[in-house]
Amino acid sequence: MGVTRRRFSRRKFLELATAAAAGAAMSWDCAAAMPAGPKARVIIVGGGFAGASCALHLRSANPALEVTLVDPDDRYITCPMSNSVLVGLRALGSITVSRDALERRGVTLARDRVEAIDAQRRQVRLGRGATLAYDRLVMAPGIRFLWGQPQGYDEAAARVMPHAWQAGAQTEILAAQLRGIRSGGVVAISVPAGPMRCPPGPFERAGLMADFLKRRNPRAKILIFDANNHFPKQDLFTDAWQALYPGMIDWIPVVRDGAVVRVAPAEMTIYTSHDAHRADVINIIPPQAPALLAVEAGLASGHGWCPIDPQTFESTLIPYVHVIGDACIADPMPKAASSANAQARQCALAILAALEERPSSAPILESVCYSLLAPDRALSIHGRFQAADGRMLQLPAAAEPEPAAGEEEARNAADWYQRIVADSFGRGLPG
Repeated sequence: MGVTRRRFSRRKFLELATAAAAGAAMSWDCAAAMPAGPKARVIIVGGGFAGASCALHLRSANPALEVTLVDPDDRYITCPMSNSVLVGLRALGSITVSRDALERRGVTLARDRVEAIDAQRRQVRLGRGATLAYDRLVMAPGIRFLWGQPQGYDEAAARVMPHAWQAGAQTEILAAQLRGIRSGGVVAISVPAGPMRCPPGPFERAGLMADFLKRRNPRAKILIFDANNHFPKQDLFTDAWQALYPGMIDWIPVVRDGAVVRVAPAEMTIYTSHDAHRADVINIIPPQAPALLAVEAGLASGHGWCPIDPQTFESTLIPYVHVIGDACIADPMPKAASSANAQARQCALAILAALEERPSSAPILESVCYSLLAPDRALSIHGRFQAADGRMLQLPAAAEPEPAAGEEEARNAADWYQRIVADSFGRGLPG
């Protein structure tokens, strides 16, 4: 006889997750009661989900800290929900976040770029000439694109074959191209091999594009050229495509010659190892690596990404420097907004422990990735992780949720987005 498994509804699972978050909040109250050394200085480079969240939670936990966030932009356009902008379900302004709430909570905003890091002197030099000293430095620089991969794909080519993998102007270019596609036209999406931001993102994009075209251009086709042989939640995605958009989406894995090796923007043609393919709209998602600043600072290893101690997110290459978000090696955690937020919280706790000269803990980190299959349908990928023996381990689910890919998940996705923006950037947090 097998062991009887208790089933949980998706809503029950979310209730348990909320309870876990409340427990995490209690740990912040405890941290706030233990002030670090006077005027300890923490500099955070990069104001996306990872950097903003780390700054916010450091200040919340210990208002005596001097926390400076360095980022040249006043606002941040989120990659989560940007696929919805592509197909007109949202406006770009609805995913554009102000950092003003961070300032109101005591974070100093330095609207500048970091030119260089002097790890020996524990200083960063800004583009306008200022030099800032730190006790701890947090690098949350995000990704850069490896231009030239595929061959011929550079910044000029991206204006013709947009990647839209950094939300903003590229999102608007791809959206305009999709709206203007000819009757019965072809959309090609190229997915790279190797670690990348938001692994399910290309497949969410394909489904939302299919929904958009089904109502306006039902004879159009979407071809996904994939340099991999599998993608996250593949069965749920493909089942939904067959049910919602029969015959519209064709996924071409690497074993079917799916890796794009060269592009010719003037001819709107992409090349695989054996064939040339013309398309009306071409979305090339290039291979990715950490932002160049992290590499120039010596934080990246031979395989390109930044190795860290998974319990503290301190670099294993440079002391007193932490790396969080897409740039760090925290496998098996996905490179996603929820992972960045969880890493930022843990990094903040580790910094407080280091400043107070006490051991850091290794709590469970949780992530969730939502992918829309249609405007009113979504699926989710949940993960639980914990540092142990110098590695990040994936844990079994605390309560196994029932498989979900429907209307409730679409509502959960919208609610999650509002919560993570509030938690990372200060909207909705008690002042």
